[in-house]
Amino acid sequence: MAFVTFDVEKLKLNFDYLNNLFSEHNIKWSIVTKMLSGNRKFLTEVLKLDIDQVCDSRVSNLKTIKAIRPDIETIYIKPPAKRAIGGVVKYADISLNTELATIKMLSAEAQRQNKTHKIIIMLELGELREGVKREDFVDFYESVFNQKNIEVVGVGANLTCLYGVLPNRDKLLQLTLYQQIIEAKFNKKLPYVSGGSSVTIPLIFEKLLPEGINHFRVGETLYLGTDVYYDRPLGNMSNNIFMLYSEIIEVIEKPIVPEGTLGTNLEGNSFTFENEKIGQTSIRAIIDIGLLDVEIKHLEFVDKDIAIAGASSDVIVIDLGENKKNYKVGDLIKFRLDYMGTLRIINSKYIDKRIKGAEAY
Repeated sequence: MAFVTFDVEKLKLNFDYLNNLFSEHNIKWSIVTKMLSGNRKFLTEVLKLDIDQVCDSRVSNLKTIKAIRPDIETIYIKPPAKRAIGGVVKYADISLNTELATIKMLSAEAQRQNKTHKIIIMLELGELREGVKREDFVDFYESVFNQKNIEVVGVGANLTCLYGVLPNRDKLLQLTLYQQIIEAKFNKKLPYVSGGSSVTIPLIFEKLLPEGINHFRVGETLYLGTDVYYDRPLGNMSNNIFMLYSEIIEVIEKPIVPEGTLGTNLEGNSFTFENEKIGQTSIRAIIDIGLLDVEIKHLEFVDKDIAIAGASSDVIVIDLGENKKNYKVGDLIKFRLDYMGTLRIINSKYIDKRIKGAEAY
């Protein structure tokens, strides 16, 4: 069975690096746990870290988090759906919001649960995902701040996730400006200006982050050690906390070119082959993961002599060339994963999840 490992020593290394970075700049930060897909084993390790706030986009994951660490503050990081309101109020201390109707439902539910639910109002800064339009923001806040059992604790923004709009000093200054306007006009304190995410971290190094940005929501850089802004590894961090292992279930020398009339495969793709490849062979292996688990473009072989020959729903076919390393049935092929690859693999119920060092493999 294929499995993915979670290296907790490297996780701690990355956490300490980021924690020191944010502390030096008086920034509070929250770990985004959605990449872990609610896996209790992985969440338990993350919640051992010296952090007092985590974010997730699934109520079920927040429920698991609260079961492990009832004391930790939780943030639901997308506008709540109507049918999720009860769970959001129960398991999320804070939620990100953009709709007055939703906030009114949160208010009613918070009164039923006898709780105060905190919200961060999201501002549209050009990414065109969630966010109240800038020209409507002050009026929106005025409609919200006196809702019963609702406490507005900040303003926030989301960038990069949908269209790749990058954060810059000007956009983030706009976010701090709206916090200042609200505080001055309504005499209300908004402690969080949540404009930071993994992609914003390089602005700290370049001294382009406005001083008012005081809250970051970070997942990818913690787990993968990536500089998301420039799409490269970030120095002083580990890039292989997660590793995927898949077992070889067949090794046979076969023709390079398929035999027969070619149509389309299960993904609707058609293939052509060079005539000079006809008659040539290579040693091909089949491994026990497929497109149901991960898209092949999100996989990176640790062994650079291996190439992907093709994939179907349950298996991937790899080309070993002359198989100079003598791979055989039962051997493990090791992969690095990018963000989407990690997300898909951990979300797959068919992939075993292991803490590195806890089991022999």
